Amino acid sequence: MRKRNIIYIAFLLLIVSGCKTLDTNLSISKKDVPTSFQNQNDSNNIANINWRKYFADTILVKLIDTALVNNIDLQIALQRIEIARSGIKFANGQLLPMVGINGSVGVDKYAKYTPDYAGNTTTEYEPGKIVPNPLQDYYLGLQASWEIDIWGKLRNQRKSAIAQYLSSIEGRNFVISNLVADVAISYYELLGLDNELEIVRQTIQGQEDALDVVKLQMETGKTTEIAVQQFKAALINSQALEKETLRQIIELENRINFLLGRFPQPIQRTKEVLFNEITQQFTAGIPSQLLRNRPDIREAEFQVQASKFDLKSAKAAFFPNLNITAGYGFQAFNPQFLFMTPTSLAYSALGNLVAPLINRNALKAQFNTAKANQLTAMYYYQETILNGYAEVVNGLSNIKYFQEINALKKEQSSVLMLSVESSKELYKTGRATYLEVLLAQQNSLETQLELIDASKNKLIATVNLYKALGGGWR
Repeated sequence: MRKRNIIYIAFLLLIVSGCKTLDTNLSISKKDVPTSFQNQNDSNNIANINWRKYFADTILVKLIDTALVNNIDLQIALQRIEIARSGIKFANGQLLPMVGINGSVGVDKYAKYTPDYAGNTTTEYEPGKIVPNPLQDYYLGLQASWEIDIWGKLRNQRKSAIAQYLSSIEGRNFVISNLVADVAISYYELLGLDNELEIVRQTIQGQEDALDVVKLQMETGKTTEIAVQQFKAALINSQALEKETLRQIIELENRINFLLGRFPQPIQRTKEVLFNEITQQFTAGIPSQLLRNRPDIREAEFQVQASKFDLKSAKAAFFPNLNITAGYGFQAFNPQFLFMTPTSLAYSALGNLVAPLINRNALKAQFNTAKANQLTAMYYYQETILNGYAEVVNGLSNIKYFQEINALKKEQSSVLMLSVESSKELYKTGRATYLEVLLAQQNSLETQLELIDASKNKLIATVNLYKALGGGWR
């Protein structure tokens, strides 16, 4: 007996000593988040504005509404939530006993020269009635098994499932935030192309008029064939630009339709919206608000929590498991005796304590995997915060400089449009060359396109800042 106790103690010491090396308190070097964005200390944050109010264009709001109903990526995200919710139910079920109804029918034929045959042929179940051979066996009853969660393995699995569920909700919110931003950005890009198309067509009309004038002057000997060819080449280039812009419009319309979860069709819009003045004050709040507002940061945070519980569950696998199995029901070798009580009642109970001893390498591999997963989640969480801060700073900078660029391009465009008219009049009176007219037209076209691009980028910058601050999913 004493030797047996020594073996048990040594067995337990071996298990405990092996688990001392399984450290679950992991950490990485922290990066302190700055206290402000570009020295702004205003706690007001545009991320708290509902996207319906943030975007003043009713057509854009309608498009976003359609996307939130039909977008396929969002539907996939919703199914991920359902999967995570089922994971919680499964984890809850693991904590409770598994009970089922068991019915069985069997038969045993004992060989003559066996202990079973010798015992049964002399056993009477009633006076004068010997147990038959072959012996049938009928059973109907309840079977139960229950793993007692001594070390918290199942409870940690449940906590991990809850964290995964919360993470999936934030994942859906992140999809919504990106979807709102993607629809808005694509919409503004489409408005930009519409305005570019209008400018190109106006330029084509002006070039056609100029070409007619040059042809008349060539007929009267005031200019040469070279001038006609140069004006014609500029016209052809603008016509090619018109075709390319039309191609891009169709492609962008199809992208918006894809985001809206529908087949290609025309997109309703008003191109003049592109030049509306922005009256919104772009307050970014303080960096700590990102931890609450940005769904991707909150998703990463819940992933860290889930990985911590997974690691604790992996550690608990090294300790002994206590399983209890039990059965209670009716059993007889003849159906007519099956429900006779209490003679046909049968029950069983077994407690089983099993500790891993030999195949611990597999458990160590699982633990090391869980450990690496937790460290990965922690680094990803840190990276997500760093990326979020950088996106906000970039967004604030972009809005400021695109507004300044837009104002300068407006001024430049006005000057160059006057130069085009002046060059035409001077060319008619012979005080300017055809090259000066062509150069003025080309510079004016390029500047007007740059003005449209600056106006578009200014609006897109407001969308990107809104998304960077965590807006759009509420």
